[in-house]
Amino acid sequence: MSLYASIMLATGALAGGFINGLAGFGTALFALGWWLAILPPEEAVTMVVIMSLVSGIYGLREIRHSIQPARLARYVVPALIGLPFGMASLALVNVLILKIIVGCLLILFGGYSILRRRMPNITATYWRIDICIGGIGGILGGLAGLSGAIPTMWVTLHDWAKAERRAVLQPFNMIILGCVLIVFLIQGMMTMHVLFMALLALPFTVLGARLGIMLYRRVNDKQFLQIIIWLILISGLVLVSRELAQWLRFG
Repeated sequence: MSLYASIMLATGALAGGFINGLAGFGTALFALGWWLAILPPEEAVTMVVIMSLVSGIYGLREIRHSIQPARLARYVVPALIGLPFGMASLALVNVLILKIIVGCLLILFGGYSILRRRMPNITATYWRIDICIGGIGGILGGLAGLSGAIPTMWVTLHDWAKAERRAVLQPFNMIILGCVLIVFLIQGMMTMHVLFMALLALPFTVLGARLGIMLYRRVNDKQFLQIIIWLILISGLVLVSRELAQWLRFG
């Protein structure tokens, strides 16, 4: 492996692990761009899934006592039901347009939230909405790999402590990613080259995750909420710009 490829691999792993350790999601946002420079898209995406799960383990250990099984199930169970429906609908939906629409929603939500002085604080439990949000996340995950977009925006509206927010987002994302990894295995995307690259990236991902966890422990609830909001905005900008660039490139 060349020096350039080694630097890109390590930088992506460190950045992706760090943001996952800090926020509980976002590995693809900070790692995929680096890895796409040295790997084919299929291998880069597979790497993101593997490293997201690896770095997510450290986050789960950090918030394991804050996980409420009943609350989490309201999101996860409908998401798992919606996931195959999303995959089955791939032939019926223009995924590029869908990604741009979701990206615009993320931009609007993130930008509006940043400009507002105070965020809405939902204190009641709306379990029907939770179920719908989880189902939509599963469908979007099956269609476009965007399972966490809508749940993340919904979680930011709740009057929860940082550990409570993360106790929904991180397990939710890891369960969905675990299902995606199984699909990748069935499809033969877990090649020896991907496993070799993942092994090389592993120590940098772990280091990044540990550094992210250290910073997570230092931020308060308000600061953590602001981090999530900014990540929502950045996610939307990256998603829209990436999909528009692809559309312009291939027509």
